[in-house]
Amino acid sequence: MINNVNLVVEYILKYGIIFLFFIVYLEYLNLPGLPGGVILPAIGVLIANNEYSFFGMFIISVLAGVLGSISLYYVGYYVGNPLLEWIKKKFPKAKGSIDKAFDFSKRFGSKGVFVCRLLPVVRTIVSLISGTVKEDIFEFTIYSTMGIAIWNLVFIFGGYITSKALL
Repeated sequence: MINNVNLVVEYILKYGIIFLFFIVYLEYLNLPGLPGGVILPAIGVLIANNEYSFFGMFIISVLAGVLGSISLYYVGYYVGNPLLEWIKKKFPKAKGSIDKAFDFSKRFGSKGVFVCRLLPVVRTIVSLISGTVKEDIFEFTIYSTMGIAIWNLVFIFGGYITSKALL
């Protein structure tokens, strides 16, 4: 994992904040790549060891996460059920997480999005589920933003504190 963190830091230093935005956007869009558990702590390491603003990097990560989530919401809105069935067939282990996200959606509505944003694995598919069940986009965005902000803050701060402790 340390090598992955160093790689992310290296790319952000080389390509700038645009790379940070892009990689976080892709992670929240649920595309293959580096997981948030690597990307977000790497941002914290970068902040601790360079002249980047904690607040600025945090805001960029939240904006990228929200935009990625809204994009995936609309994928779910327009092609959700066929896509989810394909995912269940292609990745049988994902079925449990998909079912859990549907349960939260049924039980709590848009507020369930907030809870899902704080749960590993489920957080990556909640946007697709929310779009599929056609939750209100405004409420989805509000609850997603709150959950994304907490998740990103914890992981970025974790990377920051770890890096500062090692200095």
